[in-house]
Amino acid sequence: MSKENPVLFVIFGGSGDLAHRKLYPALFQLFQKGQLDQHFAVIGTARRPWTHEYFRQTVQDNLHEGTPEQQAAFAAHFYYQSHDVQDAAHYVILKKLIDELDQKYQLQGNRIFYMAMAPALFGTIAQYLRSEDLLSHDGFSRLIIEKPFGHDYDSAKELNDAIVNTFDSDQVFRIDHYLGKEMVQTLPYLRFANPMINASWNHDYIDNVQITLAESLGVEERGGYYETAGALRDMVQNHIMQVIAMLTFPEPDTLCDQTVEAAREQVFTHLHQLSEEEVQANFVRGQYGPSADGKQIGYRQEEKINPQSNVETFVAGEIKLDLPQWQGVPFYVRTGKRLPEKKTRIDVVFKKATSNLFGGESLAAPVLTIEVEPESGFVFSINGKQVGTGTEAVLHDLRYQLSDADQQLVPDAYERLLLEVVRGHQSNFVQWQDMAGAWHFVDKIRQAWEQCDCPDFPNYASGSMGPKAADELLAKTGRHWIYQG
Repeated sequence: MSKENPVLFVIFGGSGDLAHRKLYPALFQLFQKGQLDQHFAVIGTARRPWTHEYFRQTVQDNLHEGTPEQQAAFAAHFYYQSHDVQDAAHYVILKKLIDELDQKYQLQGNRIFYMAMAPALFGTIAQYLRSEDLLSHDGFSRLIIEKPFGHDYDSAKELNDAIVNTFDSDQVFRIDHYLGKEMVQTLPYLRFANPMINASWNHDYIDNVQITLAESLGVEERGGYYETAGALRDMVQNHIMQVIAMLTFPEPDTLCDQTVEAAREQVFTHLHQLSEEEVQANFVRGQYGPSADGKQIGYRQEEKINPQSNVETFVAGEIKLDLPQWQGVPFYVRTGKRLPEKKTRIDVVFKKATSNLFGGESLAAPVLTIEVEPESGFVFSINGKQVGTGTEAVLHDLRYQLSDADQQLVPDAYERLLLEVVRGHQSNFVQWQDMAGAWHFVDKIRQAWEQCDCPDFPNYASGSMGPKAADELLAKTGRHWIYQG
């Protein structure tokens, strides 16, 4: 049986979609596994005038595993507080409930505050938590914040400054759920636990790296948010940058939080900063139109979208690192909505062999493919001999895929990361230095785009792999996307 972790969760935005769709099911998984048991409680806060009973029912309605008895036992630990985050008096009421639950469930003063709401309110909430004495005097106080972490470097810094005025840096957990995905967590083991891979994980052996984060859905109900964000801010600045960091950070001496954070920081401080000309040459933006069969509408026809919107729903580009190990290795990234299928994968393309023993021109480049989702596993395509009496070299796949039994053991990303917060482990969370470096890089792209003519949108059909220019980005160097959709 897992050791229980006494803790109180206070979720600002507790009536919202994120809380019900992701957070409460993740907490239920921890409850089922004994990480949470008798000594935990959850307070959901929002403006809505809900009762404890109604709140508990909404929680149970979003649990799709376990028995009704298990669900009810879990939901009994949930409490609701109608709350205006900008009214100091409401924090006095909230503190009273926190103190009552701390005593009732013997929580040892351990408190986690989760901001599942508009980032503009993060600083206000943090300030009131301190001024109205809601932080713990006996146990720990930790703060989880969700993206978007600002919309550019300046706004991100303003947000960060407001938070660190109340919480120390080791108390702040900036969550990026891609860092909680099983295969992303596996990357350090793949790199550093296999000497033959570790020795070849550099510019001497790797030709290029390709990262694809494809989504089959459109913006759905997120139109209002997406009009202020776009694919560059929504996916590149955070998820893609974090994946690159996991692929490239220098080997640390240990896996403790401080050494991993320092290693990852090197990646973000060595991102090659693009000139306006480099942005135009190496980054592509797109926006989906209707599908070829007319069954899917275009972005401009979605709800809450400006009919003349020039917000990008697709980005492809080339990223380089000014680190000795990675000099000259392009990282080709792409992400988009309304692509053929949901797929997250990494293709590490190794250099072709220079030997003429086997007719060098016929040899293919070995490729290590890391499937992140929906499948999870590795495929290593390597050269071998054609079966039979021929002498032609062909590619063979060495494949490992998580079995159905293994897949059942894989925790949801939010489940994993929430447990890490409870335990106080920081290495799987975004540090301010990481965020600052990513924003500096992305701001250059956004600024360059704003200086050029409006793009000719839409420029790819729903259900396709994006605009033609994304293929041309690689073709001009004699390369091609490994994953074709």
